[in-house]
Amino acid sequence: MLISLAKIKRYFAPHQEMEEKLKFLFNFYPNNINLYHLAFRHKSAAKTNEYGHRISNERLEFLGDAVLGSIVAAFLFKKYPYESEGFLTEMRSKIVSREQLNKLAQKLGFKELLETDRPHKNLSKSIYGDAFEAFIGALYLDKGYDFTRDLVVQQIIRNHFNVEALELTEVNHKSKLIIWSQKNKKEIEFKVEKESMQQKTKMYHIGIYLEEKRIAQASATSIKKAEQIASRIAISKLPGNEEDKA
Repeated sequence: MLISLAKIKRYFAPHQEMEEKLKFLFNFYPNNINLYHLAFRHKSAAKTNEYGHRISNERLEFLGDAVLGSIVAAFLFKKYPYESEGFLTEMRSKIVSREQLNKLAQKLGFKELLETDRPHKNLSKSIYGDAFEAFIGALYLDKGYDFTRDLVVQQIIRNHFNVEALELTEVNHKSKLIIWSQKNKKEIEFKVEKESMQQKTKMYHIGIYLEEKRIAQASATSIKKAEQIASRIAISKLPGNEEDKA
């Protein structure tokens, strides 16, 4: 009987520890704790199930990426009612970039929750951001979309992101594009194709031309913003220059 009790304690100890960490971090108790253990199991520590499949957090990461992207998109859509699709795409990319998610996950203490079979320094630099997306996938399956959305917006975006500061942070896509054109001896031209008024806001429509062929266009409330957004689109279309997952 004592052995049986010891086994039970050993079984429940990891679950209780995970439950308390989630309660401390996000003020909720999970319904299905196994989902969260899976979310923090890196592929290096994958376990084989009864069907012979290696199980890790990769599938939850895929799901979490989609859920997080939709939540952030809706948040930005409401926050910036007059900005263009290009601006919203750019802002979403800044929030859900691997760099931002890695920093966030480490700040939240996900480093201590990750289950791996080797030192983290020997694994991909994106493991923390990947785990964060897997956590969002687990949360979605466990608690549903509305709960996940509220947690992401209220506890993560509002507490850990300065959205206004991110808006002013420039990733100089235009500079990258110009460097590429010089390196490859290609002629790049930025054109203001038209100006328009949308809801009393002046919009600038920029086209980027490579060897006189338009390869990207974007609109924004300033020429500088529109050029940056269009440059990001152009870079993604260049062979060998696809940007990292945003």
